[in-house]
Amino acid sequence: MMTQQEIDAALTKKPAIAWPSEPRLGSIYGQEELDAVEKSMRDSMDVVKGFGFSAPPIPDFEAAFAKYTGTKFATAVNSCGPGIDIVMRYLKLQPGDEVIVPSINYSAAPLAVLGAGGTVIWGESDPDTFMLDPKDVERKITPRTRAIFPVHIHGCSAPMDEYIEIANRHPHPVYGPPKVIGDAARACGGDYNGTKIGKRSWATIYSFHTQKNMTTLGEGGMIVTDDEDLNTYAHSVRMYGGGVNAWGTSNVMTKVQAAVGLVQLAKLDSFIAGRRRVAYARNKMLEGVEGITLPYNPPNAESSFYMYPIKLKPEWAGPKRDYIITTLKEKYNVGAVVANNPSYMGRKILADHFGKTTPLSERLASQLLCLSIHPAMSDSDNAYITAAFLSCLHEL
Repeated sequence: MMTQQEIDAALTKKPAIAWPSEPRLGSIYGQEELDAVEKSMRDSMDVVKGFGFSAPPIPDFEAAFAKYTGTKFATAVNSCGPGIDIVMRYLKLQPGDEVIVPSINYSAAPLAVLGAGGTVIWGESDPDTFMLDPKDVERKITPRTRAIFPVHIHGCSAPMDEYIEIANRHPHPVYGPPKVIGDAARACGGDYNGTKIGKRSWATIYSFHTQKNMTTLGEGGMIVTDDEDLNTYAHSVRMYGGGVNAWGTSNVMTKVQAAVGLVQLAKLDSFIAGRRRVAYARNKMLEGVEGITLPYNPPNAESSFYMYPIKLKPEWAGPKRDYIITTLKEKYNVGAVVANNPSYMGRKILADHFGKTTPLSERLASQLLCLSIHPAMSDSDNAYITAAFLSCLHEL
């Protein structure tokens, strides 16, 4: 825990960077990425080659990413959202088919279920991890459940093996055990049970958006799986679906993005090490502070720390939590964010279709606050952010 003297000293070293709640560039770019862009563009200036149709190095990036995650197959797409849509469409959901989705989530996952014609069953989140609670999955799984769709929120792995065990005990009467799908938009590079996040589930979708752990020129995504049929389908429908006689549109990644993706993937473990360095140092500075619970890492998982989630005591939930966020920004120029409220609270279309049915998650989200974190954050900047947060707590 920081002493008052350490807090005062840290606050005299104001960062040169006004760290936002989610830095607009989540990874680190250097000359290697610039060189990769130039090489790919020069190669594409040949009128015979051009920018190609899923041309190299896109297959090379897919192969490298599959190897990194330990999966058999990978399909590169233009963004995580379309990747989620592709996986949901593969299931051919029928009216009444259910997909269990945690309500504490970004809206992409439940919107994909809605778009594919399924019914979202909102799941409560575990109060320690903020992950979809397996106990609630057990309560809510029915013969109509087609999939369990957790999010690896904040960068840590959800307990995939527990969902798989539940799915195996509750098979669908036609399709067998519900598919366990991972939303790893925020968790690329995290670890779970001796594997990289993505290996355990039937399918996992990643984001390479500009804010994420690695990024391919601001947008991009990847679907990984061990299911060859899903991989064939995904490769086809990302380019109109002619190969599998299915509906599709253009969701392809460009070869320039893939060239940068190969560079970023080679650096990914160093980015994660940087995030963990900041998080573990912050843990020490906040250890023992009354009224807060630090990020929880389950024994079988190690977070990539895309975010640094703090749970405030119930007395500081809601308005007092919001006061902390506002004061951090206005007084100290430090970013913090709520990631996330139940997604039906911010999207009327989700509330209208699937209701508001997770009161425990609503209360849990009202206690959540995520402090800015980045692999390039200096020890001095980390101390300043932590000291600013502690100063706000002292005001309460």
